Amino acid sequence: MNQNIKDPGLAAVFSFIFNGLGQLYNGQIFKGLCIIFFSAANLLVFIISVVLIGLWLTGRIIFPRQVIFGGVLFSISLVFMCTLGIYSILDAYRVACRK
Repeated sequence: MNQNIKDPGLAAVFSFIFNGLGQLYNGQIFKGLCIIFFSAANLLVFIISVVLIGLWLTGRIIFPRQVIFGGVLFSISLVFMCTLGIYSILDAYRVACRK
């Protein structure tokens, strides 16, 4: 069996498990590492936004703008997370189909 043939379904599942793993499976090391980096950075922003919203919910908020900032960060990071996840899965599948 040829080692260069990649299973598109497996590549998509790897990217579903964690963004960028499908690209690494396909041999796209730089692209996979970039997607993993942006996923990790986005996860950090998501966590910060959840903490800000949590402080508001528990009444420990210091500045009213914190909840607005937390809500905006939450919305942006959620959209980015979904978009990057869908892109990663579709790209991993598409590239594996070509190999």
